[in-house]
Amino acid sequence: MQSIEPHEGHSDERLSKNDQATDLEAGGTESSKEKDASSDIDPTRNANIVDWDGANDPMNPLNWPGWKIKTHIFLISIITFITPLGSSILAPGVPQLVREFHSTNISLASLVVTIYLLGFAAGPLLLAPLSELYGRLIVYHISNILFLVFTIACAVASSMNMEIGFRFLAGAAGSAPLALGGGTIADLIPQEKRGGAMAIYALGPVLGPVVGPVLGGFLTQAEGWRWLFWLLAIVVRVFSSIRSNTTPKKPHLSYKLTNIKLGVIILLSLALMRETYAVTLIGRKTIAQRKFTGNMKLRSKYDRGLSPRQLWYISIIRPAKMLVYSPILLLLSLFMAVIYGYLYLLFTTFTEVFGDQYHFSTGITGLAYLGIGVGNVLGLMCTGIALDKLVKSKSASGEMKPEDRLPPMIWVAPFMPTGLFIYGWTADKDIHWIVPIIGTMLFGFGLIATFMTVQVYIVDAFTIYAASGLAANTLLRSVIGAVLPLAGPKMYQTLGLGWGNSLLAFIALVMCPIPWVFYHHGERIRKSSSAVF
Repeated sequence: MQSIEPHEGHSDERLSKNDQATDLEAGGTESSKEKDASSDIDPTRNANIVDWDGANDPMNPLNWPGWKIKTHIFLISIITFITPLGSSILAPGVPQLVREFHSTNISLASLVVTIYLLGFAAGPLLLAPLSELYGRLIVYHISNILFLVFTIACAVASSMNMEIGFRFLAGAAGSAPLALGGGTIADLIPQEKRGGAMAIYALGPVLGPVVGPVLGGFLTQAEGWRWLFWLLAIVVRVFSSIRSNTTPKKPHLSYKLTNIKLGVIILLSLALMRETYAVTLIGRKTIAQRKFTGNMKLRSKYDRGLSPRQLWYISIIRPAKMLVYSPILLLLSLFMAVIYGYLYLLFTTFTEVFGDQYHFSTGITGLAYLGIGVGNVLGLMCTGIALDKLVKSKSASGEMKPEDRLPPMIWVAPFMPTGLFIYGWTADKDIHWIVPIIGTMLFGFGLIATFMTVQVYIVDAFTIYAASGLAANTLLRSVIGAVLPLAGPKMYQTLGLGWGNSLLAFIALVMCPIPWVFYHHGERIRKSSSAVF
């Protein structure tokens, strides 16, 4: 990691207050290239201020070759798929795990799945500030290594307490792409072109938890719950000889293939990924020019003269501050958090509903999660097409603003309560299994549209603070996603599947008008609250 002088940090806090207000209030309507161009031709610009060398500076990530940009987006999207997959892959194996550890506590059985999400909540509070101080790349690499270490620790845990502790740490390490991915895409692609990339990126945190139980169901049935973690780990030859007493002697074929695939992806990220954060890149450029010219008065255009300690303090409290002072971020994040909690509530109850009520085997129960997955894919396609059309029409008229991202969420959000009603009452009345799965498909359709729309909106609306905005969003949804499923078994015991899911549906229905309100009034609210960041 490159050292920096106390007054030459790598934080977006170094913008002047006027620059901050301009960037945030613009909401990304002006592309980064246009901003760079305008700064370069500014006759009043201080000669000691270091910036990009014009709008076409090849060092600017916005000007990287197309293959390089696509490679970065592909790797980040794949990693963003893998780490959320780890959050739910254990769900089908929980009954086997609690039997091995001689536990009869129902809440503890749910906690061993959802504790991973508390790691997702805690991780961004540390990783987002670190990325703004030292850049995104080093945070990605260290987090990937730690994710590997803690996932292997989960595979060899010898008690329930160890399993829960290592699951938490794995979740914290695996939260890096969730906290930083949207900001990385914003570094690489201007606003008017980033819809497709954000759609691919947003699919990972939703589709990963759906695919996890499908793999987990069959693998638990065939090889045992410990192999769920070996599946996630990047296993090299030295680890192939490490086995606990409960693991099979011969690696399962899918295990081998998956680990080769994961290993290749991580190695590619180490070899091909580069720093994309403009604040860090301009900071390094400033240091290099000082050494070359001997002019110690040179400073980055982002430099505000704050010490690393001051920058750390400001960066670490910013996500919480954004939640408190931005009604838009708070309510949209709350909406996403509630439905994300519903997703994990369904994950922790599918085994009982389809295993006990519909008499599915452990492997086949995993297939019940595909309803949500199919809905995710359909929602991604429809929302992506709608966003592209909206962006093209607004960009052509020169009126593009972040709130123009919200209409797909307005149209599709009602699918979530509808799906919950169908799932709950058809399962309650023991109607053919395909009908409740169709209900979960409708829920998944609305879920991905909401998730993708909110992610893109946060990146567009908070520009240079996108990492902190996404960290705040991840914090809230991960906490609720971890806590809500703990109340699920008791709720269903009291209300039953029909009224229990109806209660969830009514809450979601009440929240559906939120994007409509911000579509019409969001710009005014956003501008009035942005100055405090």
